[in-house]
Amino acid sequence: MTNAIDRRRFLGAAAATGLAVSQMSLASARGANDSIVVGVVGVGSRGLDHARGFAGLDGVEVAYVCDPDSRRVDQAVEAVAKTGSRTKAPKGVGDFRKILDDKTVDAIIVATCNHWHAPAAILACSAGKHVYVEKPCSHTAREGEMLVESARKNDRVVQMGNQRRSWPKVVEGVEFVRSGGIGRPYFARCLYSSDRPSIGQGKEGPAPAWLDFDLWQGPAPRQAYRDNILHYNWHWFWNWGNGELGNNGVHMIDVARWGLGADYPSRVTSSGGRYRFQDDQETPDTHVVSFDFDGRKSITWEGISCNEYRPGGPGADVVFYGDEGSVEITAGGYSVHDVKGKTTKTVKGPGGDAVHQTNFLAAIRGEARANSEIEEGHKSTLLCHLGNIAHRTGRALRCDPSNGHILNDSEASGLWTREYASGWEPKV
Repeated sequence: MTNAIDRRRFLGAAAATGLAVSQMSLASARGANDSIVVGVVGVGSRGLDHARGFAGLDGVEVAYVCDPDSRRVDQAVEAVAKTGSRTKAPKGVGDFRKILDDKTVDAIIVATCNHWHAPAAILACSAGKHVYVEKPCSHTAREGEMLVESARKNDRVVQMGNQRRSWPKVVEGVEFVRSGGIGRPYFARCLYSSDRPSIGQGKEGPAPAWLDFDLWQGPAPRQAYRDNILHYNWHWFWNWGNGELGNNGVHMIDVARWGLGADYPSRVTSSGGRYRFQDDQETPDTHVVSFDFDGRKSITWEGISCNEYRPGGPGADVVFYGDEGSVEITAGGYSVHDVKGKTTKTVKGPGGDAVHQTNFLAAIRGEARANSEIEEGHKSTLLCHLGNIAHRTGRALRCDPSNGHILNDSEASGLWTREYASGWEPKV
């Protein structure tokens, strides 16, 4: 049981020891009670939650909020100033690189659009900042590899925002699976559903005065502004987003991979498409992806974006199947079933962001290990990239189970990385 927990929480003995030593050194140098100064980059709905959340935690100062949308900056400055017992407002900036120049800032919270996640996090690591990066941790497979490299090279704590890794009863349910509670687990089924409307047909035109659209695009190759891209529909365009698989699928797939003890797949298949509406959306709204792993293990993800019904109810995220029963992971808890389907145990618990944010801060102080250390985050995000590549090429992928790289398919391998706007290429 202890070994299973250790494997879940970190990578391996050598990596764990090295990072723990560096964290303890940091804690000794700065004092465990010193405030951790952070900047929040991207303050839309998710980033604003993080700005408020970190500002409400003890021992944290939110010194900056940042967004290329000036309206969001103003909103976030006001919101953080009213959070907890704060007596001063954070600085609002449009270009996050200004935050990296401030030596007093310890950590960057990256809650931007997907195409900015890894490039911003890599720049932050290079500037000596720790990073909490929202899911998915990268826009391409190569970016994920580079982010892991950057975290190691710069000896930084980097945590992905897949908060289920810190929800107590989800942790308990996964550990039940890993410790043999349902015998040998061999299959995990991931479920997601929503009722998203059509995004329509966008019209080109000048960007609004409140938006620095060039900075918003940042690393991505330039495309004209259209009125149906911002602020959420960018998820459904390959230039900036990763579809529902990268948007929400990464949460469930991460739990599935964690519970099965699976790393990189040997085979990935995909089916689906944009079936509900005919509009500008490029990514599928109906998507079924299968991942096969060595050791007779498999994961499937079923994402239905335009119909809310979900087997097992709206809280059902992942179902693990073993040779002695099954476990269903729900929103904050889990239920156990025998092989006949009879429910034998139901456990409910809290969710939210605070426990995952607190774990990130504890890792910076050297008091804990990051529950979603970036190499684990990359492995789960990579599955989403592979599922999207299989969809975009229209065929099954054979992968190297030691690192997830695509085998004998030059077209699919070409989607491992992307083109960048000149001057924005990420570098480690």
